[in-house]
Amino acid sequence: MASRVPLPDAACAWRRAVPCRASVRAPVQRIGRNSVVSRSARRFPARCSRSTARAAGLLIGYAADRVVGDPRRWHPVAGFGLAAMGLERRTYADSRLSGAAHTAVLVGATAAGGVAAHRLGARLGWLGETAVTAAATWTVLGGTSLAGTGRTMARHLEAGDLEAARALLPSLCGRDPSVLDADGLARASLESVAENTSDATVGALFWGAVAGVPGLFAYRASNTLDAMIGYRSAKYSRFGWAAARWDDLVNLAPARLTGALTIAAAPVVGGSARGALDAWRRDASKHPSPNAGVAEASAAGALGVQLGGRTEYAHGVEMRPTLGSGPAPVVADLERAARLSSAVQAGAAVTAAAAALALGRRRRMPRT
Repeated sequence: MASRVPLPDAACAWRRAVPCRASVRAPVQRIGRNSVVSRSARRFPARCSRSTARAAGLLIGYAADRVVGDPRRWHPVAGFGLAAMGLERRTYADSRLSGAAHTAVLVGATAAGGVAAHRLGARLGWLGETAVTAAATWTVLGGTSLAGTGRTMARHLEAGDLEAARALLPSLCGRDPSVLDADGLARASLESVAENTSDATVGALFWGAVAGVPGLFAYRASNTLDAMIGYRSAKYSRFGWAAARWDDLVNLAPARLTGALTIAAAPVVGGSARGALDAWRRDASKHPSPNAGVAEASAAGALGVQLGGRTEYAHGVEMRPTLGSGPAPVVADLERAARLSSAVQAGAAVTAAAAALALGRRRRMPRT
């Protein structure tokens, strides 16, 4: 052990006047090895914080979706849909109050399941929380299937196989395929790819970054309910009102993030970032949806096409305002839209991981 070197008088006086850093700390409380703090410290070492686990889980889940896509059988979202249909048989009434209760029960129960899954992962340590977040992210994302379906539709149309294209359209949107020609199928598919890029990937990653596994589950439940009952029809105009308004609310920020990422990704597909921004500013507010208008208008501007017009759904015909200032989309534009969607999704994954880390650091910052 090295001998202690005597300090000069001035240094001794300074040391007596200003205590060392350790001496001004609060007394250290001895904690048992099985205490909550001890276990938390072991599970989450300084270099592996919860925000790091969340960010890593989001990226791994996104990568799994890109590589594997949606599970072909026993998809949890399909299971949620069956549960929602079963509950609807008990709760349905032609009123907003019944629809609000239906939506609150399903979204709340799904969020509670997310909380339970998150706590289970935390009990298993940093790697466990990362794995649970990754599995939840992969479960709720659908962007790879979306872009892949868009590319498959483009191939059918290029081959002139309208029968196959019409059979595929219901997997993208609720349009009536029987009345659409090749150009109508291309436009319907492109609009669906543009709008659902936000719903299938960007929105889920946004809420995953903000609220972790509960946010992922609750967002997907909200979005699925909107697709099931949130549209205008004689049956759901009142019962589906709460689901539609709730979905509008939770997608306000993700839709605008989608627009910003579309502007950034436009050059990747030979598109125009300026055109995307101009179309967003000029046309997004024309759309009946406060969120779909942003995603569709920015995509139309990026690709240099015009979307909107007469739109035929199974429940009726709507005249939609036009978005973008270019010509009507053709098959080649649908392929570019699928590539643009993939680029936007990749940007959303990186942004979500960065946001999760930033939010974690902000929570750990001491208050002054």
